[in-house]
Amino acid sequence: MRFDTTGKISFDDIYIQPDPRAYYGALRELDYRIPELAKPYFLKLIHEYRETTGATEVNVLDVGCSYGINAALLRCDATMDDLYQHYADTGELGHGDLVARDRELIRARTRLDGVRFAGFDASENALSYALSTGFIDSALHADLERADPTPEQRAELAGTDLVVSTGCVGYVTEKTISRIARAQERRPWMAHFVLRMFSFDPVAESLAELGYETEAVDGDFRQRRFASAEEQAQVLDTLSSVSVDPTGLEAEGWLYARLYISRPRA
Repeated sequence: MRFDTTGKISFDDIYIQPDPRAYYGALRELDYRIPELAKPYFLKLIHEYRETTGATEVNVLDVGCSYGINAALLRCDATMDDLYQHYADTGELGHGDLVARDRELIRARTRLDGVRFAGFDASENALSYALSTGFIDSALHADLERADPTPEQRAELAGTDLVVSTGCVGYVTEKTISRIARAQERRPWMAHFVLRMFSFDPVAESLAELGYETEAVDGDFRQRRFASAEEQAQVLDTLSSVSVDPTGLEAEGWLYARLYISRPRA
């Protein structure tokens, strides 16, 4: 197993495949759950945004969208088990057949009208697949950690109403999140699920300078099981180094996240 600098196992190889079969196969073994736990919170925010602003269509930007998993869950009113089963035993299908199968899934199960999904990710292959199936409506392949968005990228970001993520904060920082916010004429709402090993304070502080208020939602959310005892031990060391108590949470064998919601003060 390869590990990143935080002590977590590296999944880089499954995020760059031309389709998501390896992604779902690997994460199913670890009972990856955070997108499903995030789903009702994202739906609630979409509803609240409509009520507050009167918007008929809500534009959602999923940061670190990979193969469009959050969009798939929301569009199709699906569970993680639904998606795991959908991609199981598909090894004999060609790429085009798999894309067609996903398009049929969307056609048959779409339950969410008036919501448009944009995907933002470092993996061009994952973005391309999510776009080809229709899980996402547009794709942005960019590195906003290094530089401000180009005029073309700013145009892609324009009009975003809600920014969501389920695990990328900590790998992307306040640089990316604040650049997304500054690209908008009207500041979007935000909802980020962040692993407890990462502090959200730098993001919240950068957003506060742009007129945001941030609140942490009560509770902790299971992300996935540890892949090995070695991974758990390394993550526990990381938590200790940032003074986060793992008792009853990571110490029991799961990675946990917290939810932070940021909205313009007005």
